Amino acid sequence: MCWHGLIFLWPFATDLALNQWIAQKKAQFDELVNAAMDRSVRLAVTGLSQSGKTVFINALTHQILHGFHGAGAAHLDVLTQGRFKGSTSLPLHLGDAPRFPYEQQIKQLTAEQPCWPRATDGLSEVRLAIRYQPGGLLRRRIQKDAVLQLDLVDYPGEWLLDLPLLEQSFAQWSAQIHRLCQDEPRASMAKPWLDRVAELSPQQPADHASLAGLHHAYREFLVLCKSRQGGLSFLQPGGFLVPGKWKHAPWMHFCPLPEHLLAGPLGQAMQAHFEAYKAHMVMGFQQEHFARFDRQIVLVDLLEGLSRGPARFADMQQALLAILETFRYGKSSPLGRMLNPSIDKLLFAATKCDQVAADQHEQLARLIGKMVARPANEAAFLGVDIKTIALASVVCTRTVMREHEGQKLAFVQGRLKDQARDVLLYPGAIPSSIPSADEWPGERFQFMAFEPPRLGGVQGGVLPHMRLDQTLQFLVGDKFL
Repeated sequence: MCWHGLIFLWPFATDLALNQWIAQKKAQFDELVNAAMDRSVRLAVTGLSQSGKTVFINALTHQILHGFHGAGAAHLDVLTQGRFKGSTSLPLHLGDAPRFPYEQQIKQLTAEQPCWPRATDGLSEVRLAIRYQPGGLLRRRIQKDAVLQLDLVDYPGEWLLDLPLLEQSFAQWSAQIHRLCQDEPRASMAKPWLDRVAELSPQQPADHASLAGLHHAYREFLVLCKSRQGGLSFLQPGGFLVPGKWKHAPWMHFCPLPEHLLAGPLGQAMQAHFEAYKAHMVMGFQQEHFARFDRQIVLVDLLEGLSRGPARFADMQQALLAILETFRYGKSSPLGRMLNPSIDKLLFAATKCDQVAADQHEQLARLIGKMVARPANEAAFLGVDIKTIALASVVCTRTVMREHEGQKLAFVQGRLKDQARDVLLYPGAIPSSIPSADEWPGERFQFMAFEPPRLGGVQGGVLPHMRLDQTLQFLVGDKFL
């Protein structure tokens, strides 16, 4: 009786799982077909925390869905040549990341009292479809219209700093962090945690109280480093700051230890937790979402870095270089994109460029080029197309010329955060190269954060931008040919 019942119910019990499996395989097949026909781009939107990833994805999605109408797109060939036919957002496949909350966040950006979207605390994705007329005569005869699929993934910038952990042992990582904590500004902020570590003996038991207490002390150090007061970027593990669904996982209880504690019970337990952290939190993130990109934009808030001074600027540069080493670069054929995707176009963008006058944007693009010169040169050697740009996903200011002490100077005008009216500021000049610590010009770099524009006076109600059209042209313009 029981066996008959099991046999009778078995097909129905597995229908859902079978349908999910079929849907997943169909999605994978569709992606392979799109890759083979060069009809899809998975764009790696890369940047540290607060670099502007979420605003960039919102703004680019907004412009594409509006066909850049009223916002200016003089450098996007598919539009200027009249070959753009329309665009839409697509549903995601089963097993993809959660859907990016575009509708909710664009309402915040375009409201009567606009505000910036809150910081990202999880993974999400938006999939766009762009219909266009192929540019080549042969392709136009074969296919009147074509559709390009563009995938954009948003995630906490803190998680990027965990990718280099995949290449490190617990001992290597611990030694690196303890070296960094010997120098300011880390040394003073790390003191409460390091004092606690100094009290430990090699035979310290690996009880829950010790593990949780040390984890908490180290996490408090990371929170302080990330704060406005700390201003640091190279913070590992990033998952301690934005843990997502793993907040209460027991393997989160670890911290870097000095060499003499590694062989003891506490060191062995923390090493096991470190490896579990990589397996659960980092490896899944890397394999599912960061191993399949074929184009990349690296967003850098260079102005904030300059404002923080030489030590924090160098820390931001170190964080960026560590991240870029984790991506796969090189030219690939359509077949190669199917089987082993790699990034063949790389754009470095200095974000929030509207915080300085328009005549400084070219200098800003040059400076970011110097900041990332080594990884850019290595990627170029592998055949990757490289470009640098100064970008404002959403323009919040305008450049105004004023006379000051007999000189004509370029000011920026906009509404500062939490202020009701516009102000006029002189942001100064961007240096032609990265200053040394001795040459750092002190208080000269003080760039202010502005509120989003109110769209009442903006033609068509479309968010204004700077160089999003050039960004899209460089990253996917060749796909529209």
